[in-house]
Amino acid sequence: MSFSTGWLELREPYDLRARNMSVIEAVAAALAGRPSVTIVDLACGIGSTLRALRPRIKSWQSWRLVDNDLSLLARTPQSSPPGVHVATAPVDLNLDLEAALDGPADLVTTSALLDLVSDEWLERFAVEAAVRHLPVYAALSYDGRIEMTPADAADGKIVAAVNAHQRTDKGFGPALGPAAAKAAVERFGRVGYSVVQGMSDWAFEPKDRDIQIEMLSGWAAAARETGDMPLPDVIGWLTRRRDLVVAGRSFIRVGHVDFFAWPTATR
Repeated sequence: MSFSTGWLELREPYDLRARNMSVIEAVAAALAGRPSVTIVDLACGIGSTLRALRPRIKSWQSWRLVDNDLSLLARTPQSSPPGVHVATAPVDLNLDLEAALDGPADLVTTSALLDLVSDEWLERFAVEAAVRHLPVYAALSYDGRIEMTPADAADGKIVAAVNAHQRTDKGFGPALGPAAAKAAVERFGRVGYSVVQGMSDWAFEPKDRDIQIEMLSGWAAAARETGDMPLPDVIGWLTRRRDLVVAGRSFIRVGHVDFFAWPTATR
């Protein structure tokens, strides 16, 4: 599954604001004191994780940005800031996860990926990371929580439909959706990792109109695709919620979880 450049650019500042700083500090502490680090970013999109972590890691950094979408790879940073080297690698993570993880690496990162993958793929990821003794920073996994203010009578049905849609196949088999973050923490625990985690919720205020409209439209489309609600009910809900956005009265919170997992055994 791939996302449009426009959507990724729209969400990046909200992602940056939402990222859990305690988790990022744990990542930075784990890498502190090293003269150089090599980081592999899976499903890199347009390079948002690089931009979020780069200032927090004080070592010289070599980033390998991995994605299956060539158009997104073309929009990742093409020139490296001082102290950073950036390379890209087109890899289908469903077919060639192992290839993406092979080679030198001190840290694996990914953002907004784990809720799209299957339980089988997640198990594979945890095992492959453990075999290589690779620490993993995984950010912005959706956890099923959506709060909208003011409330609408149809909100609950829409959220249920969205969460059902999140569990459909996104290119890795039936997706874990809202269960991904909890499942990932459990998986890494089973392979001998320690984990620190924290919430990284999106919080949209009335001024955040563009992303609210985009999000609401996406949720309505998901509800329509599941068929769990009559189409007129979906349209009515979307109309009412858009009216609240236009009136400057809409607040939305979307639940996400970040975690950093590292092997307890030394290499």
